[in-house]
Order: sequence, then structure tokens, then C-alpha cells
Amino acid sequence: MDSHGRVIRDLRISITDRCNFRCVYCMEPDVRFAAREALLTTAEIVRVARIAESLGVRKIRLTGGEPTLHPDLTGIIAGIRAATSVEIAMITNASLLTRRSLGEWKNTGLGRVTISIDSLREDRFARMTRSTSSPGDVLAGMEAAIAEGLTPCKLNAVLIRGFNDDEAADLAGLARTYGVEVRFIEYMPLDSGHTWDASKWVSAAETRSAVEARFPLVACGDDEASSTSRNFAFADGAPGRVGFIAPVSSPFCGACSRLRLTADGKVRPCLFSTTEWDLRAMLRDGASDERLEAFLIDATWTKQPGHGIASPEFRQPERPMSAIGG
Repeated sequence: MDSHGRVIRDLRISITDRCNFRCVYCMEPDVRFAAREALLTTAEIVRVARIAESLGVRKIRLTGGEPTLHPDLTGIIAGIRAATSVEIAMITNASLLTRRSLGEWKNTGLGRVTISIDSLREDRFARMTRSTSSPGDVLAGMEAAIAEGLTPCKLNAVLIRGFNDDEAADLAGLARTYGVEVRFIEYMPLDSGHTWDASKWVSAAETRSAVEARFPLVACGDDEASSTSRNFAFADGAPGRVGFIAPVSSPFCGACSRLRLTADGKVRPCLFSTTEWDLRAMLRDGASDERLEAFLIDATWTKQPGHGIASPEFRQPERPMSAIGG
């Protein structure tokens, strides 16, 4: 529990800062990754997961960078499953997913996946991700995840004004086609170049209006208090749902249940924390489980009441999203 009475149930563990995309809202093309020896080992990740569960964590999200690039992803999933009973999920760009790998991860403990896709147009997708992958690759990965039963599958999209904001309804249509949940996340200042431009920000309300111009929505009314997303069903009864995550226009900090661990072992109580707690040093100095428990309790106690993106005093974190963990 933090000093504001919020109970932490969700731990997001970044297992690598490496990624095969260079998304414009996240990572510049020339970004340099951390040395491999600086990153937590599989055993260290599993140990933290076990201790976190003992303190009340019930969900673990494996993030990156791109977690499917980790050479021992199967070992990490299997280790967490053997050591805990938490729900294990993964956030991925889906470009490298196959039925074989997904089946292996499911068999070792993975429960579901969340997939990022920001455009359905090949030229825009290439400009957005600065990669050689395509929207078709991502959708094929999603179809493979659904076929392997890694559901409920969620798709995340970031809209940037003048770039892809005219695709809101097209992206929402994926929910109807595949029976998944498509969530729109407001553009946030988490890029490595620190070039975030508020004029390119698209509010959740504007995105919802664009979606409803084609697909009328009705509130689901079943959102958990700690949910980041406000979710809607299609008024005509079509399958799938649409969610809106509004950290800029409508922060949900008051009910936040999340704690983050970076790939190099730093605890971040908030996505926008400007202070980090070095857990890796303790892990490698032979700290006991009891000391690590106390450390995590103390770090959680410092969780700030909110991030204040809209405030004049807001200060962007030095680390980009790829280094923090999505």
C-alpha cells in the first residue's frame, strides 16, 4: 500500500529495453540500449516476482522494449509460474509472434497478450514504427494469439494529430471483426527525444466522437476502480469492445494499482516518476528476502499522488517508454 491508501496489485516488469521498432512517440532511431550485464537475469526477475506476490501483487505484465526479443522469455514465464500463482500477461508489438512460440509460452504459464497497433495503412505504419514490419504482420500475430487461447486479447493504439488520428474508427473496427478490445491511449510525453508536442495530442473525448460517428457505443459499466480504461460496447450488439485511456485529459491516478520494474532493476512507483529505487544493487549484494520486501514496501510508499501532465510544473522523465517498460 502507498501513502495515499492505494493498494498495489499489478507489477509491470520490463525484461528488456531492446525493441525492433522505433516508434515516433517512444524511441529515436539512434537510441543506445543498456549493456546486457546491466539487465536483470531470469533468476532475479523470478525472485522479485515471488517476493512481490508475497506483498499482495496478483498480476504481472511482462513488457519491454519488445519482450519477445528476450532470449529466455520462455524461462522467465516458466520461472514466474513455478514460483507464483499470479496472472501473467505480456505486452508486445506482435511482429514476431508465431503459433509455435505462443503455444510454448502459454504452456509454461502465459495467460494473455496485449498488442500495440497504431495504423492499418502500410505507409503510415512504416513511418510510425520506423520498421520493416507491416500492419499485416501485427494482425497475423494477434490472430495467432487468439488461436492459442491467449485471451482476452487487447489492442492498444496511440493517435497523433495530423498523423493517424483519422484512423480511429478503422482501428475500432478491429474490435468488431475479431471480437477483441481496442483501446486508444492518449499521446504522452515519454519519447527519448523529448520532442512531445501538445498540439499533436488527441483527447480521448475527441477519439470517442470519431469512433461513434461510425459505430455508436454504450458504456459497459463494469470497469474496475483501478482500470486505466473506460470501456464501451457497440450499440448494435457487435462483438468486441472499445476502451479509452486518458492519462492527459482525465488522469486515473487516484485509483492506480501499479508498480514498475525497469529492465535494469530500478523500481518506479509511477510511469512518470523522476526518482527511481535501485533494486538490482540489493539483489546482487546478497540482500535477504526480508530486506527486499522492506525495500519494495518503502519504494511503494513514495508513490506520488499523480503525474500532473497538464500542470505547468510537469517534468518529463529522463527515460523514454522503452527504457521504463510499457
